[in-house]
Amino acid sequence: MRTSFDFAPLWRSTIGFDHLADLVDSTLRQAGEENYPPYNIERFGEDQYRITLAVAGFGVNDITVTAEQNTLTIEGKKPEAASGEYLYQGIAARPFRRVFNLADYVQVKQAAFQDGLLIIELLREIPEAMKPRRIQIANTPPQIDQKAA
Repeated sequence: MRTSFDFAPLWRSTIGFDHLADLVDSTLRQAGEENYPPYNIERFGEDQYRITLAVAGFGVNDITVTAEQNTLTIEGKKPEAASGEYLYQGIAARPFRRVFNLADYVQVKQAAFQDGLLIIELLREIPEAMKPRRIQIANTPPQIDQKAA
């Protein structure tokens, strides 16, 4: 069942969050999709994150990690192997594609493959110009230049 939300009250008190509705919509769409491979998202401190995907059966050359503007895409595909007939195949080897939406200024620092887990380290680095700063308030009002019309 698909539910739609009215974001009109939110727009009255926010500026610059036009993409919020798109993010919520894409998240709701992905919630109904397949959940393979399983993953964890961890937070370490204020600005450090880690995504860990369980990719048993895949090798380093079978997985691609792509970071674009505010999006992290992880894809896996095993090459076709005609090495025998399975009587039972419990280890999944089907192709997958996982997309994570990243907040502004979150950068992928490194990706590592260890013990069947893909570990991706993320760090939020806010530029100095974007950090909050205190504005000095003057005692006299600013002078506005009058231009002749």
